Amino acid sequence: MKTRTRTPPQPKVTPSSSDVDDEELGDFEERSDDVLVQEQIETEKNSTIKYRTCSWQKTAALLLSEYICLAIMSFPYSYAVLGIVPGLILTFVIAGLVLYTSMIAWRFCLAHPEIRDVCDLGRELFWQKNWAYYGTAVLFIMNNTFVQGFHCLVGAQYLNTMMSGSTCTVTLSAIMATTSFVFSLPRTFSTLSRLASLAALSTFVSVVMATAFAGIEPYPAGYPTNGEPVLRLFPAPGTSFVAGMNAFMNISYTFIGQITIPSFIAEMREPRDFPKALYLVTAAELLVFCAVGALMCAFTGSNYATAPAFGSLADPKFKKIAFSLMVPTLVFLGVLYASVSARFVFFRLFGPSSPHRRHHTPKGWAAWAAVLAGTWVAAFVIAELVPFFSDLLALMSSLFDSFFGFVFWAAAYVQLRREKYGEGFWRERGIRGYVGIVFNMGLVGVGGVFLIGGTYASVQSIIDGYRQNGFGGAFTCASNGL
Repeated sequence: MKTRTRTPPQPKVTPSSSDVDDEELGDFEERSDDVLVQEQIETEKNSTIKYRTCSWQKTAALLLSEYICLAIMSFPYSYAVLGIVPGLILTFVIAGLVLYTSMIAWRFCLAHPEIRDVCDLGRELFWQKNWAYYGTAVLFIMNNTFVQGFHCLVGAQYLNTMMSGSTCTVTLSAIMATTSFVFSLPRTFSTLSRLASLAALSTFVSVVMATAFAGIEPYPAGYPTNGEPVLRLFPAPGTSFVAGMNAFMNISYTFIGQITIPSFIAEMREPRDFPKALYLVTAAELLVFCAVGALMCAFTGSNYATAPAFGSLADPKFKKIAFSLMVPTLVFLGVLYASVSARFVFFRLFGPSSPHRRHHTPKGWAAWAAVLAGTWVAAFVIAELVPFFSDLLALMSSLFDSFFGFVFWAAAYVQLRREKYGEGFWRERGIRGYVGIVFNMGLVGVGGVFLIGGTYASVQSIIDGYRQNGFGGAFTCASNGL
């Protein structure tokens, strides 16, 4: 991690803003990061397209749409595998870790307001080397494209469910990708935040109705194949490492979304307001995830839980109603990640002073649309090559969340402390310093568990699924409906 320190005569007035409590941040009125943010806003005054326009409320809407999403419907299945008690405990643990690392991400962005996305942050963290920038960029684009592909896959699953598999699945995936491309075209997060609010609200209504439907049905879908419904507070005897790890990775994937935080903060009018959005979203996550996961698992029984949980609903009408309310987020979350990826490429094609970036020009719009189209073509291919819901979530979590959920933010913590206290920062801060360094090195270890253990478990589960003919083939017309 980076060893450079900031030297006089140009130190930050607030030492990286990382070592002060939230309420203390307002005490520094002449900070260089404030100045740079204001300069960025000032340069956009005469621009047709203004980026630094997001309030904390709009940022909260973007975060809610990212987290209150379809992946919630994997929680009942995860709790069925892990047991309700371990499932709830792990949910709170992951929520706490993500909240902590998200605050580190925010503080690092405050200290380095020139950062536009996680790729800039990667270069800043790792010795300002180009390999760090491009390595981060590869993971960044892959992560976002996998998310888009996931939503093409589930979008086709929804359409197949509604039409009873009467249309070729490849065609439905293509329709989903094309529709999402159109909704990706807005150029600023401020504009997208309106769609984000609709997506988050509709998802909330969808999961509440699905839970209510599961509660009023006498038996879940598939009954009595697996016997009487059974609620397990703890894992069933013989639960394998692969099954347990995949269930845990499903939970983790839903929480871990720090990869977008630098991009969101880069378009906030007042970046110091970001914690307001973060605390609101974290509280909503815990309430919704725990309630939906535990209640649906209890209503259907651990032995009938499916991922997504709509598949546990026996009445086709209930299934279609609840699934239909998820459509806005099926489209929007892929749109959000496509927009984040497109910004990364577009801002590298056109610099801050380029008229194509600042104004509505034919060349600018053509480039923006072409970049977006490229991401959606790649997403469509991924959706056809990796046609499975739960295992795809686990694979995405293990490959990308190891870095963007844990390792990056441990490195950010070390750099921020080093900038303030020097090389031996843990000694300078006493017991807090030793606890901090040990805890953050532990985050690196958690990331390693995700990368090694999670990847092994998800890949093995995929292999097992193909051996048991549990998945459809690649580029198949066969229905994947619930």
